[in-house]
Amino acid sequence: MNITTGRPVTMAPSGMVACPHSLASQAGVDALRAGGSAVDAAIAASSALAVIYPHMTGVGGDAFWLIYDAAADKVRYLDGGGRATAGASPEWFRERGHEEIPFRGILPATLTTPGAVSSWVEAHRAYGRLPLARDLEAAIGYARDGFPVTERLAGWIAETTAELAAHPHAAAIFLPQGQAPAAGSRLRNPDLARTLVALAEGGHAGFYEGDVGREMARFSQAQGGFFDAADLKAQQARWGEPIRGTYRDVTIYETPAPTQGFTVLEMLNLLEPFELHKRPYLGADHAHLMVQAKQLAYFDRDRFLADPAFGPVPIERMISRAHADERRALMDPARALPWDRIPSWGSLKGDTVFIAAVDAQGNAAALINSLYGVFGSGVVAGSTGVVLQNRSAYFSLDPAHPNCVAPGKTPLHTLIASLAFRDSKLWGVIGCMGADGQPQIHAQTYVSMIDYGRNIQEAVEAPRWLSGRFGLGEARDTLHIESRFAPETIAELERRGHPINRWGPFNERAGHAHGITIDPVSGLRMGGSDPRSDGAAIGY
Repeated sequence: MNITTGRPVTMAPSGMVACPHSLASQAGVDALRAGGSAVDAAIAASSALAVIYPHMTGVGGDAFWLIYDAAADKVRYLDGGGRATAGASPEWFRERGHEEIPFRGILPATLTTPGAVSSWVEAHRAYGRLPLARDLEAAIGYARDGFPVTERLAGWIAETTAELAAHPHAAAIFLPQGQAPAAGSRLRNPDLARTLVALAEGGHAGFYEGDVGREMARFSQAQGGFFDAADLKAQQARWGEPIRGTYRDVTIYETPAPTQGFTVLEMLNLLEPFELHKRPYLGADHAHLMVQAKQLAYFDRDRFLADPAFGPVPIERMISRAHADERRALMDPARALPWDRIPSWGSLKGDTVFIAAVDAQGNAAALINSLYGVFGSGVVAGSTGVVLQNRSAYFSLDPAHPNCVAPGKTPLHTLIASLAFRDSKLWGVIGCMGADGQPQIHAQTYVSMIDYGRNIQEAVEAPRWLSGRFGLGEARDTLHIESRFAPETIAELERRGHPINRWGPFNERAGHAHGITIDPVSGLRMGGSDPRSDGAAIGY
């Protein structure tokens, strides 16, 4: 037997959950066993992660969903993006000497309202089979009674100690005795437990209004922040239409604008004629061509992606075969394509957590939930225990840019989720953390499975690269690559002109990917979980 992965693919006959922490996956499976739907399981896992993986996600962040309703045979999209407050404007920042929105602190913490909870409530209203209180049970218990500090969480707290120490409410939770906790110790967040109880009892109003909403608004105003009680009350998740494309024999759904999901479909359109399945797996051509497809798709993203409620975003054009055919002419199989030499296409007119859940009836939820940066803004909203996101740092302050901040607007979002179908049947639930890396990881995962026949565990565990800037001074086209790639592959990529940054064998900055596939013959759920995380795929 040829074993090409460090852990086997997880198999189960009925339901499954995969996400970046095993305890959260277990919470989701417990919901399934109690009679819950895939949406119940996703809420149970996501809320648990909001407590036990607080550096990556939280109730103070945003979320986006793709939900497959098996009975209706329909994919639905739910937008849980937080929207800018009534007082948001580029002038406010420029008048105070800001050339861009700060990455940390009270300003990005409160410029947009938390959107995730609204999406949980709305998804539950439409598809929940258990009481919301049951979905939140594990999260409430971990917040009240304590949760284990993993090595990864301990490391991220240590790395962000200065930012957390600057805010007393954050320091009280994450820096007990004034220092970063050791791996294997226990943390508690009793304030967050009370907030989750209020949500369980009162739904949307229990979080955005009442004692919790009033405390978040009071804290914001007292600290010189943006959102107030009216802004919080106005936050509502919205249903919309997903976008989709095909790659070989697979139909792939992605989340639409304001998320960057279209870039996955554009990348795959650019790649398909190169017939990657006829080229060596993880070889130089494999990586080189995918990197160039990423560069072209991201160039379109950075120029045009914004909240479609505030102006047209040419998504249909950018995911069209015609657009890919025209842009593909810029790809060079022999040499790297420098970012600053990518020509524009005229006007084109015409850290995060992912939860995959499949229930016994074949319904599926692909949920992406995030604070954006590690510990988001670094700010905890008073006595609520809620870590507030810093997603608004993605807004532009350029009035001519479609992503310029404005009241009620959602910023460009890196968060994406995906569902895939083969022969009109649900085949895959795929997603990852990784900010700008997310579309690159989606594409690498799909190519591994579709072109090279890898199972979901092999695909998410495979050596990974990410193209782009990770630190100040790096080139936009830096190619970060894990050392498990063959030395001759890395050497050839360097010879072709890629600026290489060599990572170790597994690097957490390469993202946490997770997924579930469904065997078309047996119906078994096959789960994969990224060893770069603390996660697990668990089924029953």
